[in-house]
Amino acid sequence: MWNAMPHSPDDKKRAINRLRRIKGQAEALELAVAQGADCGALLQQIAALRGAATGLMAEVLESHLRETFLEAGRGGGTTEPVDGEAEIDGIMRIIRSYLK
Repeated sequence: MWNAMPHSPDDKKRAINRLRRIKGQAEALELAVAQGADCGALLQQIAALRGAATGLMAEVLESHLRETFLEAGRGGGTTEPVDGEAEIDGIMRIIRSYLK
């Protein structure tokens, strides 16, 4: 199995900052719903929240792909051999579930 967490300090910082923005957007959306905001405004906030989540997914996926395949190709990274087919299958399952 694979670990798709960002590992470099910069990657972690970017992921945490994005998560904090997502949290703020979710809290603002909750407040807007509670206050009976207009549907158009709610839809705009939902779209922004989804965009932020998609951006986070892209960052984590890129970090994982680079770590798994580039480092394995250089002989670095983990000491375990990389099963490329299994890695791709796992990534594709996640992407497909997200796109549903």
